[in-house]
Amino acid sequence: MTYMDDLDVVTLTQELMRCPSVTPADAGALNVLQSVLEKIGFDCHRLTFSDDNTPDVENLYARYGTGAPNFCFAGHTDVVPPGDLNSWSVDPFDSVIKDGMLYGRGAADMKAAVACFAVSAQRLIKSRKGKFDGSISLLITGDEEGPAINGTRKVLEWMSEQGERIDHCLVGEPTNPKALGDMVKIGRRGSFTGFLTVNGTEGHVAYPHLADNPVPHLIAMMSALDHMHLDDGSAHFQQSNLEFTTVDVGNPATNVIPPAARATFNIRFNTEHTLDGLDHKIRSLLDEIAKDRNANYDLKVLKNSEPFLTSEGDFSSLVAQSIAEHLGTKPELSTTGGTSDARYIKNYCPVVEFGLVGQTMHKVDEHVAVDDIEQLANIYTSILDGYFK
Repeated sequence: MTYMDDLDVVTLTQELMRCPSVTPADAGALNVLQSVLEKIGFDCHRLTFSDDNTPDVENLYARYGTGAPNFCFAGHTDVVPPGDLNSWSVDPFDSVIKDGMLYGRGAADMKAAVACFAVSAQRLIKSRKGKFDGSISLLITGDEEGPAINGTRKVLEWMSEQGERIDHCLVGEPTNPKALGDMVKIGRRGSFTGFLTVNGTEGHVAYPHLADNPVPHLIAMMSALDHMHLDDGSAHFQQSNLEFTTVDVGNPATNVIPPAARATFNIRFNTEHTLDGLDHKIRSLLDEIAKDRNANYDLKVLKNSEPFLTSEGDFSSLVAQSIAEHLGTKPELSTTGGTSDARYIKNYCPVVEFGLVGQTMHKVDEHVAVDDIEQLANIYTSILDGYFK
């Protein structure tokens, strides 16, 4: 059995960050991680997935041990583009430490957490001399910041085909609003996107009786959707909300009634609803308005994800206790924020999310405190130690 020398979590974070792995490019990030994990003793599988409309995506599934239970760390090594390089105070892929802060793309979201996965696993394995009842695994994708088609979802399907089961999962997304230990995510709202098109009849504005203007019809439909009461929230979830993201007519002429008008909206919804239920509710409302106005519409939908909630219990308590042990704070158990790959993992096992502070993720000069990285590795180690007792 090999454990290699003790890993330095900050050094490993910097090595990962110096790989410019902007989705879907891997740029060597998974090679860095796989090399480390194999030296610890992990059995590693590199999985490349693609389809006709998206580029190849590299993923990694690594497991130490063969027994149950299997504790899985999940995350991603891909990052969003750095944007305007002149706006950065440092090279976004140079991983610079200044005044106790580590700067660079992926510092918060989420290469430091991936490094903490590996370091905490090594510590547990070394402290137990490789002997404990169960397994530790890492599910790392290169497609979380992109379409999320050829990443975690397909790795999970591959695992199922191989008979690989995970019993609990911790996702290392940045969950804390202001300080490490603020928040653990025990669920996420669902996401539903609608693409609404109202079709009319083109014509001259001076002869409206010879045309059918789709814009007033669209406005009426948008108003009804905007005033639609979805719910009042619940014990664990905030109210569901519908937001319009764009309205388009594309008419360059001032004297022509357009043939069509379009609007796109997104709903972030709680466990009071399902994707199919929202689809039915929205179409019923639009049908009423279309009938009253003698309008013609088309609605295409993208059913992004269902909401989920991991019930409070031993697993979430273990995470919260480990945070309190190192930081002396009691984290809020929350379901706020956007989506993550936990939306796929929840179909296979209970999942919670805990990572670094997310204030600068996706921003220019993304950064995290070096001390927070070291503390996160300590917390993950305590979680593993408690889980395998």
